[in-house]
Amino acid sequence: MASKGFFNAFADVWMHEGVRTPMVDYCGALGHISPTDLGIKAAREALKRAGIAATEIGSVITGNMAPGDFDQFFLPRHIGLYAGVPQEVPAIMTQRICGTGFELFRQAGEQIEAGVCEAALVVGTESMTRNPIAAFDHRTGFKLGAPVGFKDYMWEALKDPAAGINMIQTAENLAKKYNITREEVDQFASDSFAKAVAAQAAGFHAGEIVPVVTEKFELEGYKARGIKLQGKVTEVSADTHPRISPPEVLAKLKSVYEGGVQTGGNSSALVDAAAACVVTSGAYAKAQGKKPLARVVAAAAVGVPPEIMGIGPAPAIRLLLERTGLTLDQIGRFEINEAQGAQTLAVGRELGLDMSKLNVNGGAIALGHPLAATGVRLTITLARELQRSGLRYGISSACVGGGQGIALLIENPEGK
Repeated sequence: MASKGFFNAFADVWMHEGVRTPMVDYCGALGHISPTDLGIKAAREALKRAGIAATEIGSVITGNMAPGDFDQFFLPRHIGLYAGVPQEVPAIMTQRICGTGFELFRQAGEQIEAGVCEAALVVGTESMTRNPIAAFDHRTGFKLGAPVGFKDYMWEALKDPAAGINMIQTAENLAKKYNITREEVDQFASDSFAKAVAAQAAGFHAGEIVPVVTEKFELEGYKARGIKLQGKVTEVSADTHPRISPPEVLAKLKSVYEGGVQTGGNSSALVDAAAACVVTSGAYAKAQGKKPLARVVAAAAVGVPPEIMGIGPAPAIRLLLERTGLTLDQIGRFEINEAQGAQTLAVGRELGLDMSKLNVNGGAIALGHPLAATGVRLTITLARELQRSGLRYGISSACVGGGQGIALLIENPEGK
């Protein structure tokens, strides 16, 4: 595929210590919590870990796909205000479906390099559980004998009406195009689970998680918000989906489509979570005596055919490499969202990727894919992994429903 799309190179944009909530299974312990409040929790902790006062933030850039409550329109503003950002600082909601979290970093980089601000707060938050049962047809009432239009928002959102196809079918198309077998997809999924369990046991994931507890978010002169855990739960501190899943166990699951390769066990997990990070100019970091986590070097976004939307990371990554003059083997780690197992394997084959560099701490099949939070989570994980392994360059990337791909190149200046 030709490397078409848009590209941003950033000369002096840096990400600081980021954080996320645990990623908790659909209808689990975080299922009743507004994505706004999950976002506030992550935002407050990101500022704390970065050692940057909320009053220093000049822009709030948030992402959230599905409305988790009736005040979703105010989500960016409320996250900023309740995180302590000054009232005069504006906030915006950004949407690129599964690529939203990466887009937040891209827009932060653009704003910083344009002189709009010196420090931006980026927050991706998603409650898959609170996706509504919705109808768009009944503002004028219910007509006798006419079908009732209420549908599952999340299930319907998986379908691309232009191509007449859903996201699982796009992965099946890639499996056929790249001759990927069910056995290969199940093995890939099993490996993702094993890596996630090992990283969890080693404490790696805990290093980027803020435990969620019952607490209030106060804002002087305004109604308090907050989180209230239910039942006897007093703290949620770990991801819930990772578990050892041998290929022979995964092989027993029924495929979504007869004769297909995708199942509930080798596709990304449904989870609720939020992730946040502070992005600043290097000049600001130096003046404040802060040591950033990594440099945001470049971003790329491309379009691909909707019916094989999952291949999107491949041309996005190619565009990054082409414009930055780097080669694939110079990239020490890749974090590519595991929307579906066949989709990620197809990207690997298209690029000729060394799969030992990919998602070394587990991917979305094991950990989950909370849409707008995913890109922030992947980029934080990647930056931390580059530091842990002493490597220099890493790329985080995802496919995007409707036929797009997006990727970020980050650098650990102390890496090799």
